[in-house]
Amino acid sequence: MKRAKTYYFYLFGLTMCLLLFLSGCAKKGSTTAQTGAGTGIPLEQAKGGQTGGEAGAIKEGVVGSEGIREPGSEAAISEGRTSAPFLPIYFDFDRYDIRPDMRSRMEHNAKVMLDHPDIKVEIQGNCDERGTNEYNLALGEKRAKAARDYLVNMGVDPGRITIVSLGEEKPLDPGHNETAWAKNRRDDFIVFR
Repeated sequence: MKRAKTYYFYLFGLTMCLLLFLSGCAKKGSTTAQTGAGTGIPLEQAKGGQTGGEAGAIKEGVVGSEGIREPGSEAAISEGRTSAPFLPIYFDFDRYDIRPDMRSRMEHNAKVMLDHPDIKVEIQGNCDERGTNEYNLALGEKRAKAARDYLVNMGVDPGRITIVSLGEEKPLDPGHNETAWAKNRRDDFIVFR
């Protein structure tokens, strides 16, 4: 009888520990806001809290009603590494075609460029970590070209658009799961002069 009580007490304690662990994990995931189609973007980033991004020699800026503002402004990044007011687009695994749910973002980006003929954009194609470096560089280039072609078909002068593939080299999310990979499969739109 004493062994049975000890066994049940041990089982109860183990169950409680497991429940506490699982409830802690659930709270961690509640800080994401869904943007795009099924891409979990951190709430801080969705509110504009992430201002990282490296563009090498490219001078980043923001297009507002008064034109391009200098880098360092609070709204310099709209999402990921994309310059405001542009929006990044996301891709399915191993694909470079523009998803139907990303077309409104591309139309928005085209409108910004058509409304501001003095700005230029670099489209940076990105991939998740799966695949070889060479494969991901090629896929990133195809993603950037697909976005460029979409903008050109919407009437944007191709001379205002440059493309570059970053492959898997600059992930937004260093995680090794589908949530992280979904954020890393994207095109960023960087404004430069």
